[in-house]
Amino acid sequence: MTKRRTFGIITLFSLIFLAISIITRTVLLTMVPKGSGLTLPLVAKAYGTGFIFDAAALAYLLIPAALYLILAPRRLAGSSGHRWVVRTAIFIILYALIFGAVAEYFFFEEFSTRFNFIAVDYLIYTHEVIGNIRESYPLAPILGGIFAISLVAVFLLRSAIDRAAATTFAGRHRRLGATLLAAPLAALLLVNISGTEISANSYANELAGNGLYGLFAAFRNNELDFRQFYVTRDDRQVLARLRGLVEERNNHFTTPAPRMTRQITGEGEEKRLNVIVVVEESLSAEYLGIFGNTKGLSPNIDRLSRDSLLFTHLYASGTRTVRGLEALNLSIPPLPGTSIVKRPNNGGFRSWGEIMKEKGYDTRYIYAGYGYFDNMNAFFSGNGFDIVDRNSFAKDEITFANVWGVCDEDLYRKTIKESRKSFEAGRPFFNMLMTTSNHRPFTYPDGKIDIPSKTGRDGGVKYADYAIGKFIEEARKEPWFKDTVFVFIADHCAGSAGKTELPVKKYEIPLLVYSPHNVTPGKVDRMMGQIDVAPTVLGLLNMSYTTDFLGRDILKADTQPERAFISTYQKLGYIEGDRLLILSPQKGATLARFDRRSGDTQPLPMDEQSLQKALAWYQGANYIYKNRLNRLP
Repeated sequence: MTKRRTFGIITLFSLIFLAISIITRTVLLTMVPKGSGLTLPLVAKAYGTGFIFDAAALAYLLIPAALYLILAPRRLAGSSGHRWVVRTAIFIILYALIFGAVAEYFFFEEFSTRFNFIAVDYLIYTHEVIGNIRESYPLAPILGGIFAISLVAVFLLRSAIDRAAATTFAGRHRRLGATLLAAPLAALLLVNISGTEISANSYANELAGNGLYGLFAAFRNNELDFRQFYVTRDDRQVLARLRGLVEERNNHFTTPAPRMTRQITGEGEEKRLNVIVVVEESLSAEYLGIFGNTKGLSPNIDRLSRDSLLFTHLYASGTRTVRGLEALNLSIPPLPGTSIVKRPNNGGFRSWGEIMKEKGYDTRYIYAGYGYFDNMNAFFSGNGFDIVDRNSFAKDEITFANVWGVCDEDLYRKTIKESRKSFEAGRPFFNMLMTTSNHRPFTYPDGKIDIPSKTGRDGGVKYADYAIGKFIEEARKEPWFKDTVFVFIADHCAGSAGKTELPVKKYEIPLLVYSPHNVTPGKVDRMMGQIDVAPTVLGLLNMSYTTDFLGRDILKADTQPERAFISTYQKLGYIEGDRLLILSPQKGATLARFDRRSGDTQPLPMDEQSLQKALAWYQGANYIYKNRLNRLP
């Protein structure tokens, strides 16, 4: 028996896997937009590095194949049915690999990244994800096509498969088979997901990875230890600097360091107004006319902005809904890994909901979908909110729904009902809403706007805008309207991919504070992050309160430098002025100057003062979170 025949199945499987991996990488390369900055040497480097990650992923996948070949008795290989067992196994493997490649194509199309943290989340919530896939894509033709391709491939390869089926390990070959099991150990010791960062060009880094490897790497690293993975400085110095950075003119610390608990004193008579915070799904600033969009997608928001306090220089904390909800409620910079919303033991924070509850407000989190998704119900119920989710809607309250939730109009009608209950009970209310209509598959009730349902993002944005217009129109009829502050903000942008690690332009979101009887319209162009929204709105209400927030009331923090925070689950960006400092795993740190209008960046040498300031926020926030210093006593 020749060595080639001995490794028949292993060789065949390896060739199939590597071929599909290279084809997938090439297809993704064709999807990279023009002006991405990719050069031929960079593409070659991506393919070279990518091959290493393909091989690492293959090493793990070979474990069951190697075990089978080691353990399978020779008489099994000689049996008449074994050949068909192997043919069937190869068909299933082919189908799974091609399905994975097709899934990665659509994932890249939506997120401009290979499988990562988001894909892991999607695997957990199968109801929403499978439903979304069914509603978004022509599933039957896709699955049928993959079936046909796999079947034809097995037919064409049947001779090679039969030769492999006749091969098994025995004697010394078993020892060779056992050697194969050393491959995953080598991959574990020598290959790390950070090795895909071959340049400052994020597209090149994505091409250098392997989707399957990236998926499992994200699954293993859903929480990154800051001290282990990021550059750090002495904790005492970091916290002392942070203490100075969170100070405002109307506050004083009530606890000794390292706790940051402060007493905020309202400047004027407290306004016990109702507050409705609408967190709009994926509403990038670039979609709105007030930010220069010329498609006419947002006539209602544009009109509303003229009577609102409009904040024009706001950055989302991250790329997922849960990151935005975390920032809005806990007022803390993003921590590496998954959002606090999704972590265990995520209750008991001195959150925005707890502050309002202490002041006698009815506090509700009103979600269009099922609140178990992304652990939202556990997070909000543990931090001062009552839950109103899709389970709370009666049948006659739902006129349209897709897999993500009821349509925005139904959500707003429910909000008006809940608000009315509080008003009739003589209690102020604080409602935080999370919409879902501006999300793939972009389906909504027919006849509402001039863009047909399920035709893409433009329709999703325009319907979301339409629903906001109807909401304000209906709310205006309510007796509580004149005593209510409406806050409209996005959870994150629709897409955050670009040729740089953290493309600043892809984090710009709008913020409108609308209350025609209480808030003077105007425009604020000071830079701010999502963690500043709660302190700023509380400041507009002249509220005095105890806080562990790290965000600031930007209408009062005029002595502090303007800054904001943007992130992925690994990269932590600190923006101050026109500089972007990025902290990354493996203790990396880079500094660049960026152009606000174009988003273009130019690398700069690292500045220790900038690094220390970024660490004050990020290392300091991590210390506070880890030591539970922003929880209720």
